[in-house]
Amino acid sequence: MAKVPFKRIRERAAKRKGGEKVLTTLLPKTRDNKALAKLGDDRVLSEMARRVFSAGFVWSVIDKKWPGFEEAFLGFNRKRLLFQPAEFWEKLASDKRIVRNPQKIRSVRENAKFVSDIAAEHGSFGKFLATWPADDQIGLLEVLDKRGSRLGGFSGQYLLRFLGRDSFILTNDLILCLRDSGVPLSAKGTSKKDLRLAQAQINEWAEETGLPLTHISRICAMSIGENHDAARLKQAMQE
Repeated sequence: MAKVPFKRIRERAAKRKGGEKVLTTLLPKTRDNKALAKLGDDRVLSEMARRVFSAGFVWSVIDKKWPGFEEAFLGFNRKRLLFQPAEFWEKLASDKRIVRNPQKIRSVRENAKFVSDIAAEHGSFGKFLATWPADDQIGLLEVLDKRGSRLGGFSGQYLLRFLGRDSFILTNDLILCLRDSGVPLSAKGTSKKDLRLAQAQINEWAEETGLPLTHISRICAMSIGENHDAARLKQAMQE
């Protein structure tokens, strides 16, 4: 589909960031399937909640408050949470340790059920992620959107990335890169057709280069658009 080989995109990204060595340091790590399969359901549920509460909010504020979230939500132990009475959830709406958003608080209970259902079907949520085909991120996102709570759109994409699943995030820069390469995405890149086109092209580049989807996504995004300082990007990866 693309009219531009990925080698040229990588060369452009390296030039913008100060060379190939610098570019390599800006590529995030991904978990392999064995590591994914070992993820605890409590950590998966915690990350789901973190992405939900971060959506439309300043991420740094959520990050600073996160120890309080862990306490308030019982370490995100899905079994303990599902056992709690209605009064437990009602009190959380006035708990100063967390961001008191009733709809997002409710999503934690709903996602505890989601994680439990998936664990019953596959052994654990991590095993479910590890066995899902690497070239079908779109299908996985549909499961998160339909069966999870508030896990559609970017929340689902960022969830996969923060859990360490090899994945792409359809940011504005990635959309710009794909469009610049000849992939006929819309400007917003949010339709099902756009997602399928993006998946197909990223899969093609992955086969061409042998790189994980995460690296293809990141390199592509760094090759175009605003040229963010490499040192600041590296710092953000460590925060």
